[in-house]
Amino acid sequence: MADDIKAAAKTARQAALILGQTTEDQRNAALGAIAQALAQNQDKIFEANARDLELAEEMVAKGELGEPLLKRLKADEAKLNNEIIPGVHSVADQEDPIGKTQSAKELDEGLNLYRVTVPIGVIGVVFESRPDALVQIACLCLKSGNAVMLKGGSEAFHSNRALAEVMVAATAGLDGIPDGWLHLLEAREEVAAILELHDLIDLIIPRGGNELVQYIMNNTKIPVMGHADGICHVYVDKDADLEKAKRIALDAKVQYVSVCNAAETLLVHRDAAGDFLPEMIEIYGEEGVEVRGDEVVVQAGEGVIPATEADWATEYLENIISVKVVDDLEAAIGHINHYSSHHTDSIITENQQAANRFLQAVDSASVMHNASTRFADGFRYGLGAEVGISTNRLHSRGPVGLDGLVIYKYVVTGDGHIAGDYVGDSGKAFTHRALDAVWHPEG
Repeated sequence: MADDIKAAAKTARQAALILGQTTEDQRNAALGAIAQALAQNQDKIFEANARDLELAEEMVAKGELGEPLLKRLKADEAKLNNEIIPGVHSVADQEDPIGKTQSAKELDEGLNLYRVTVPIGVIGVVFESRPDALVQIACLCLKSGNAVMLKGGSEAFHSNRALAEVMVAATAGLDGIPDGWLHLLEAREEVAAILELHDLIDLIIPRGGNELVQYIMNNTKIPVMGHADGICHVYVDKDADLEKAKRIALDAKVQYVSVCNAAETLLVHRDAAGDFLPEMIEIYGEEGVEVRGDEVVVQAGEGVIPATEADWATEYLENIISVKVVDDLEAAIGHINHYSSHHTDSIITENQQAANRFLQAVDSASVMHNASTRFADGFRYGLGAEVGISTNRLHSRGPVGLDGLVIYKYVVTGDGHIAGDYVGDSGKAFTHRALDAVWHPEG
């Protein structure tokens, strides 16, 4: 099996070299063909997804699969036509990330330096459930000129296979699009195999729980981009508009509970607690959300379960939220920076000074003022879609769209220039003058 995976990675490497030289029109034509093929093959996709759902429900009943993963697994007509296919078009509509001149500088007369964006190369993505993620990831990689090796969860085996077959068939033979730009890995053992291929795979992106991410980080030399947890906070300040706070605190928790940008902890300023907590606890109860709180929160409403230390560091991904009363803004910031997974955190306040302090001091990939954490998403950020969300501090952070899937190279153009002319007391001097210019391979 390892030899087969290595052969596939070599094919992907060659495909990446070709794909990186394609035009935007060629890549957009491929994306258009994919969108059309998904619509034409929806019966095949739904049939495959129904098989996965049936098996997954049995796994949930046996305690072998969590309810949140089951919710992410469904790919019905509404999701295909309202999310997946529009998502493909949205990626195509994004500006081409390849070949952008990020900076230009004259080193000397006739000797110029350009920094130009290029694809990363071969990207390996390991993800759980959500077959729609396969389409998002593959399309983002195609648009950004990267070959991709995808390993989905076994619970989405049939859905992923159907989607990958449709996408590969749709792009077969298209001008400029090489065979092998997309590889689907299906066996669990194949994850370990690709983690060994640091000479062929340039980046690994894990999309899943903490256990998966930690396993990948600890077992590969390949750079890893992603996040381990989504412990997101909403903080209701003493100067919050409480009606706004109720709407945002509810949306951040229940709009889609099983995703990484759903709120897991609600912090409330002590001065706002008396007016806010009783009604918020009641609202959560009406929506079926279990509230776990500190002593003040337990006294503020019915049915609140006393929180433990572990609750502040837990990503529930279900209808549970931990609630804590804090003395002031600085206490809220301190709590978040201690327990947060540095994903997404929000402050609700009408005090702009307090908001600015929060936005500056909270160390997370996305920070928000008077907005739900659920906005931390590549599509909602206007990135077309996202290959994942990164809490890294290198290269890319937050929802990772096309810009996070390119790197840059330096291009130097001269006219017989040699370094020796710039050495010694009589050597020429560099001008290092900024240029308003772009480099293009066609001149």
